[in-house]
Amino acid sequence: MVAMRAKVRVTNIQSYPTAGPTTHETLTFSFPSKDGAYPDDGSDEDQQFAKFSPVGALSLTIANPALLGKFAIGDTFYLDFVPVGK
Repeated sequence: MVAMRAKVRVTNIQSYPTAGPTTHETLTFSFPSKDGAYPDDGSDEDQQFAKFSPVGALSLTIANPALLGKFAIGDTFYLDFVPVGK
């Protein structure tokens, strides 16, 4: 498999526990897409990602205290898939 890059956007953040200090957060990411038409010239980066990975979602729970509260809904990231050697 060759390396692959996806583009993901934070669409939900759930903190745990729901009362008291946060010890975990579950982040939900969706693959960006657009309501309506993309430009005909293909200049919209989201259009290029949506062409090859049109639908997707990812859920990730983090417990690293240094990362809690650092993500916000709407934040967008590149996600690289690089094979791990056997």
